[in-house]
Amino acid sequence: MPLKVEFLGTGGAITTPVPGCECRLCTQAREKGVPYSRAGPSLFVHGPDVLIDTPEEISYQLNRSSVRRISACFYSHWHPDHVMGRRVWEMNKDWRGWPRRNSCTDVYIPEHVARDFRERLGTWEHLAFLEAQGLVRLVELSEGEVVRSGATEIRPIRLAESYAYAFLFAETSKRLLVVPDELLGWEPSADLQGVDLAVLPMGIVEFDPFSGDRRIHQDHWLLRSEATFRQTLAIVEKLQAKRVVLTHIEEPDGLSYDDLRRLEDLLREDGLSIRFAFDTLVAEV
Repeated sequence: MPLKVEFLGTGGAITTPVPGCECRLCTQAREKGVPYSRAGPSLFVHGPDVLIDTPEEISYQLNRSSVRRISACFYSHWHPDHVMGRRVWEMNKDWRGWPRRNSCTDVYIPEHVARDFRERLGTWEHLAFLEAQGLVRLVELSEGEVVRSGATEIRPIRLAESYAYAFLFAETSKRLLVVPDELLGWEPSADLQGVDLAVLPMGIVEFDPFSGDRRIHQDHWLLRSEATFRQTLAIVEKLQAKRVVLTHIEEPDGLSYDDLRRLEDLLREDGLSIRFAFDTLVAEV
């Protein structure tokens, strides 16, 4: 089966709509749903059948998806919007059968992510509890270790924000790069140039993409901890990927599905082949 990416959730730390918010963006998202609404950040790679990250809404996301089998999960980093749906692995439990016939999913955790999981949010304790029930098999990956799933090689890539990882999926003739979050300061290596599809976080919108007006104060702490949309575009230029899809789109940036479609057109005029993801989008590699 060819590599194919299904975007389960395309929001960021702040999803759309925000509970209680009556702004234009959130009101529209409640009225229209997908593609205007955005759940927490997660995607699925068909072919090797790999899930990346489990936000709070992951059970809902999987139920509305075309995913029927998960062979493995990779965690990119410890942040709550990427891990707090880990109860999803209870779906592997045989709740009524006797003797029980639980399923088990391999969960791959890069070295520095495993370290953070042991220290933050009770993540490791929870996953170990699930492992003890036979629902997951935890696999810690040492730096540089590669995982093979059928015809696909999956290589975790440590980012400049050293607690976070990207993932390169490689087959004989296709390469997919997935960076779930945390682009700040990252310089893609030469061997990543020209991938068939690059999935990147959009970055925060420091300047209005249509008017150019500043939207975030230049001294705001976010600009010291998060990559901006303009910085993301600079990475896109360096990657020279055949196609790019941007995700992890934050509600406070105030850009609706329609706004992003308009922005796609503007970027295309500048020679950039960029698409903005929405929940349920499927992109072939």
